[in-house]
Amino acid sequence: MARVRQRCPICRKPAKLDDSWFPFCSKRCRTRDLANWATGAYSVPVPANEPDQDLQPLHGAREGETDE
Repeated sequence: MARVRQRCPICRKPAKLDDSWFPFCSKRCRTRDLANWATGAYSVPVPANEPDQDLQPLHGAREGETDE
């Protein structure tokens, strides 16, 4: 049975399963991946026809009112 090698998602070099920065090959690639998330280089697609439910006002509540 052939052993499948894991590759770093940033630079595609072999990544070792027992390294502390796995699945990356190095601390540098791990930090680069984090920077990509922080700067918005990665994103999760959302269908354009789906309304954003988090931004919809509650039914019957006016702005500034609370349920107390």
